[in-house]
Amino acid sequence: MRKLFCIVCVLIGITSQAADIYITPDSSLTDAVRKAREMRRLGKATEVTIHLAAGTYQLYEPLRLRPEDSGLTLEGTSAVISGGIKIKNWKRQGKFLVADVPYFNGYPIDFRQLWINGRKATRARDVSDFEQMYRIMTYDKKNHVLWIPKKAVERILPIASHSSPLEMVLHEMWCTSNLRIKSIDVQGDSAAVRFHNPEDKLQFEHPWPSPMTPDTKHPSPFYLTNAKELLDEPGEWYYDIREHKLYYMPHKGEIIHEAIVPVLETLVEFIGTAERPVRHVAVKGITFSHTTWMRPSLKGHVPLQAGMYLTEAYKLRPQIDRPNNHKLDNQGWLGRADAAVELRYAEDVNFTDCRFEHLGGSGLDYITYCKGGIVSRCLFTDIAMNGYVCGSFSPEGLETHLPYQPTDFREVCTGQTVEQSTFYDVTNEDWGCVAICAGYVSNINIEHNTIHDVSYTGISLGWGWNRDLVCMKDNKVHANLIYNYAQHMYDCAGIYTLGNQPGTMITENVVRDIAKPSYVHDPEHWFYLYTDEGSSNITIRDNWTPEEKYLQNANGPGNVWENNGSQVSDDIKSMAGVKAD
Repeated sequence: MRKLFCIVCVLIGITSQAADIYITPDSSLTDAVRKAREMRRLGKATEVTIHLAAGTYQLYEPLRLRPEDSGLTLEGTSAVISGGIKIKNWKRQGKFLVADVPYFNGYPIDFRQLWINGRKATRARDVSDFEQMYRIMTYDKKNHVLWIPKKAVERILPIASHSSPLEMVLHEMWCTSNLRIKSIDVQGDSAAVRFHNPEDKLQFEHPWPSPMTPDTKHPSPFYLTNAKELLDEPGEWYYDIREHKLYYMPHKGEIIHEAIVPVLETLVEFIGTAERPVRHVAVKGITFSHTTWMRPSLKGHVPLQAGMYLTEAYKLRPQIDRPNNHKLDNQGWLGRADAAVELRYAEDVNFTDCRFEHLGGSGLDYITYCKGGIVSRCLFTDIAMNGYVCGSFSPEGLETHLPYQPTDFREVCTGQTVEQSTFYDVTNEDWGCVAICAGYVSNINIEHNTIHDVSYTGISLGWGWNRDLVCMKDNKVHANLIYNYAQHMYDCAGIYTLGNQPGTMITENVVRDIAKPSYVHDPEHWFYLYTDEGSSNITIRDNWTPEEKYLQNANGPGNVWENNGSQVSDDIKSMAGVKAD
């Protein structure tokens, strides 16, 4: 039986009342939130703090905070809110350790991540070193066939003729696609690979990004994953969903002390309305951990950019004339991945000294109708997709190249701050994602963060691929330190922008040390600073980079570039990134 341990101390002031609730990991976090809600409803307190003792608070569904929870504080000391369950009773079976995967909350589970002794294990794949990935041979868009070397599939041919969960991860310029393999047909030294729908239709009909073929000198690499036949390296795992058995190949001498698989995609949801948002909630010192994101296993994953996946996309003939912009050759509509913590219709929801780690989707996402909200002194690490996400990336009904200017400006995420936070080893599954990903936002402040060891771009600001005046304005990217970026993808930058953003300032940042993977589509197409399509009315000033390797692609008017490069003062250079206490 779960117990709620609480000590309530009511402090009565002239205009407010404050109360405290104390809980332990064998308590119900949902019940504690409800108790705080009732205290406010009955007039016993206007502000309540729930203190989470050290330990793991396992959820069976997301914790939902509503307008009735306004004024709440969640505060923890080594407290972890987890969406994972432990896998126990491992048995030796040849070179593998094998465990039965239990049902969770009455149903069988599937998952895409496994953590052994606190570290992410590798889903079985055909290469351990990405530098050794095979390259595609021919991309037949008409017949929806991808031709690859026969050698790449020899190990998995026995399973290719029947239903299997085998996947291909395909490198495409600035994105990677997860494609569920339907069939493999060998002809001579080549193999024709076909995929399941909906990703098959999306993959072959959308023009951008596209895989590179051998005639480009840099044909796209790929790897195969999620087959027991590929389980051949220590640290790899495979889950047989039909038999509910999990296979793990341990390192020499490795003992499993703790194995965790994720069962939830989202841990906490803030859900208000336009008229009654969730207001003034503070989250302090809490770790959000162990989530997954299952759409790629069910429908594949074909992104356009920054992990935003296509739901429909195709090429246009003839192209669309767009006044004030170049012609448009494609259409696309988008969705976005789940995050561990999601906010809709929220005001002044703050996160301080929190950790977002071991996550299979994105980390923290201010989605829509959000005003204010400070993220400070937080850590984002071991995240499959984007770290911090904010704002719309085109509503699902709006074609993504059309300008977004909502009638109700409250839709636009406005006044957020992410500061003094550290991002590393994020984007470690979807390589086309970024550390800090801000779309259609206004007055966002991205300041004094340290970002390193990410797969693609460090900070992406803006959306839309057009010059038209939209809802973006007065954004600030200041004094961030970005290095060891572009671990897997090029056509990138430390700081990247899109769209018309009057009043936006990019100042006093330091960008250095880009990675040099051999398999990128164009080895020279990388930049320290990159203002992309439609970028307009942005000031880029006093940013330190080792050289002036910048790109201004199809920009609009009003951009100001001043004093960027290695001549920027040492004082500016030394102040970038998270400031020491």
